[in-house]
Amino acid sequence: MAPKSDSAEGIVLNFVNEQNRPLNSQTVADFLQKFNLKKTAIQKALDTLADSGKITFKEYGKQKIYLARQDQFQIPNTEELNQMKEENSKLQQILEEQKKANSQLEGEIKSLQSNLTLEEILSNDKKLRNQVKEMEERLAKLRGGVTLVSPEERKAVEKTFSDAISHWRKRKRMFKDVWDTITENSPKTPNEFKEELGVEYDEDIGVSLQTYSTLMPHGKKRLRG
Repeated sequence: MAPKSDSAEGIVLNFVNEQNRPLNSQTVADFLQKFNLKKTAIQKALDTLADSGKITFKEYGKQKIYLARQDQFQIPNTEELNQMKEENSKLQQILEEQKKANSQLEGEIKSLQSNLTLEEILSNDKKLRNQVKEMEERLAKLRGGVTLVSPEERKAVEKTFSDAISHWRKRKRMFKDVWDTITENSPKTPNEFKEELGVEYDEDIGVSLQTYSTLMPHGKKRLRG
C-alpha cells in the first residue's frame, strides 16, 4: 500500500535536504523507489513543498529544478572551517592507517591459508573479517561526524591535562626562582653547576611546556613560563 500524501512529502523533504543539491523529479523518483512512491506522487510532493516554501525551485524551460532552502543550514565561520579542515586531515590519516591495516590483514590471511588446516583457515578468516568490519564501521562513524567520546569524558580529560600543565608551570617557575638564587652568587657558571649536580632541563629530554600548552582547550591556553 502506497504511503499517504503527507508521508510522501516528509520523505521527499528529508531527501532534498539531505542531498542539498539541484534535483529534478526523475532523480528524486529514482532514489526513492525503495519507498514504493510513484513519480506522480513525488512530483506532487515536490510542487507542494515548493508552493509552501519548504524547498525552492527554478524553471528551465519545461523542467523544474528543486533545491533545499539554504537559510536552514548553518554557514561555518573561518575558525569552524579551519577546524573542519583539521578534522578532515585527521580522518585522511586514519583512512590511510585503516588501508595499511587492511593490507596487513589480507597478507595475514594469505599466510594463514598456506600454513593452516581448512578448519583453522575458516576460523581465522572469520575473525579477521570481523576485525576489518569493525574498523570499517569505526571509520564510517568518524566520516559521519559521530562523536566517539562523550562531552563528559572529554571535559574530564581536558581538566586532567590542564591541571597537569598548571602544576608543570608552577614547578618550573619554583625551580627557576630557586636556581637563580643558588647560581647568582656561585663562582661557577650555571652550566657548570648544572653539570655537576646532574640537573636536566625540559629541553634536554626533548619536551617543551610551551608546545604542550598549545594543546590545552580553547580559551585556557597560557604560553608563559
